[in-house]
Amino acid sequence: MDKLAKALVCSLSGTSLMTLSSAIMSATIGQEFREPAQLGKLIKRLAPFISKSFCKGAGWGAHFAMGTAFSSVYTDLWEKKKLRPDGKNSVLLGLVSGVVGSLIWKATFKVHPLSPLMNYRRFYLQRIPAHVVFAIGATIAYNLLKDQDKARMKAPKSGNTSITH
Repeated sequence: MDKLAKALVCSLSGTSLMTLSSAIMSATIGQEFREPAQLGKLIKRLAPFISKSFCKGAGWGAHFAMGTAFSSVYTDLWEKKKLRPDGKNSVLLGLVSGVVGSLIWKATFKVHPLSPLMNYRRFYLQRIPAHVVFAIGATIAYNLLKDQDKARMKAPKSGNTSITH
């Protein structure tokens, strides 16, 4: 499987788990942490004439696009053997990504003309564990893909299948 395909699968896994963890945190704390919901809200506020369902879909698209950007960096680090795709490094990647993610969100809210009213400090702090969950999900997906590639390499080649009697 090529690097882009791996990054897309890792993104799907990591982003889905991250959003699930953010939904759990939202329900627990009572503040909207779900990334696609926040992105959809920002899009809707910029373009109120666009349907809410379109903005919701665009929020998901933007969230998965960012997940793919992060996963592409991870995949590159793993493929070039700069980091091993293990638990310790996934937490490290998640912590770094959480800081980067917080800065991106902070800049987004700062430049957006109609940013929502919320507890920003809590929102930014929640980015850290959310990105750790993302990185763990991406790492698990990468390792499953790597194992699948190894199994495929070990499988006998299906070349000459003629049967002799």
